[in-house]
Amino acid sequence: MGGGYTPSVKILLPARNKKTALNPRAAQMAAQLAERVVGQPESLDAIIPYVQMYQAGLSPEGRPIGIFLLLGPTGTGKTRTVEALAEVLHGSAKNLLRVDCGEYQMEHEVAKLIGAPPGYLGHRETQPAFTQVKLNAVMSERNNISIVLFDEIEKAAGSLQRLLLGVLDKGSLRLGDNSTVSFERSLIFLTSNLGAREMARELRPEFGFEAGKVRCIDDGKSEIKRLEAVAVAAVKRKFAPEFVNRIDLMLTYQALNAAALERILEIQVQSLQEHLDRRLGERSFTVEVPKRSRQFLLKHGTSVEYGARELKRTMHRFVMQPLAALVAEGAVPPDSTIRFEVSSSGKRLEMFPVRLAA
Repeated sequence: MGGGYTPSVKILLPARNKKTALNPRAAQMAAQLAERVVGQPESLDAIIPYVQMYQAGLSPEGRPIGIFLLLGPTGTGKTRTVEALAEVLHGSAKNLLRVDCGEYQMEHEVAKLIGAPPGYLGHRETQPAFTQVKLNAVMSERNNISIVLFDEIEKAAGSLQRLLLGVLDKGSLRLGDNSTVSFERSLIFLTSNLGAREMARELRPEFGFEAGKVRCIDDGKSEIKRLEAVAVAAVKRKFAPEFVNRIDLMLTYQALNAAALERILEIQVQSLQEHLDRRLGERSFTVEVPKRSRQFLLKHGTSVEYGARELKRTMHRFVMQPLAALVAEGAVPPDSTIRFEVSSSGKRLEMFPVRLAA
């Protein structure tokens, strides 16, 4: 293989029996990420040392700070990890440059990333998605690291994957107008659902005595290792070796267990309350979602196949929309408390005033 960068140690997943010592600043970052991303502590711990190396001035020259391929079933927190890192480093999830690879499935569409070269039709009208100005714009006064996300990389056209080889290897990208974009101060994340169906079958066998039964990943490390092997095998089937060898870490996200899903719902309920307080101000009120109602939301908003992906939409349908209708009618006094209970039919949630403002 050519003169591409090849890591001296290829790590597919951090060892679970050995914890890298974190300094107080890194430990604080780990705690902040854990508040935002539930159920994936090993993956979060694996990313932090790359930030530490950059902050210490020890990152390799002439390439990005770190290159990560996030694998695993949908709805397990891959994209959320990148957004959470932007929140921790910059204060906002918007401080990242995101490329939806589903928009670049055709070979000719890749020109939108780098712009048409001089002399080609549309040269002046085509503004490249990547420029040094746009990359620097996602930095902040708090941190000079730019975060770049290539979402669902397996959907990208082959020309985009070839284009990325130079970015991953040399940390630079040449645009159509012959200018260069440097990624030396960038963390690059690639997400993929490769192997997700096979992993779902591992979690819910279709044949034999365990057919239809959901396996819990807490049963043992052998189950986790099996899911990792499925994901890595799918990556090696899809991507060329020279592409895979430029990735620093392949992190396999595990299916979320019941405790993790409950914690995610708790975070969403808290976010709803914060949203009400922020938007309504003095007109705000308290929302209560008791245990039985939370089980209803979890039943309708989570699954083995889709993880917690549908939970936000379920919250919006059964909680936010009815609540908004009540607020629009002026039927909720400030400082009152509204409780959501499962209806007698068991098909929806009903709102009851628990405490009205004096």
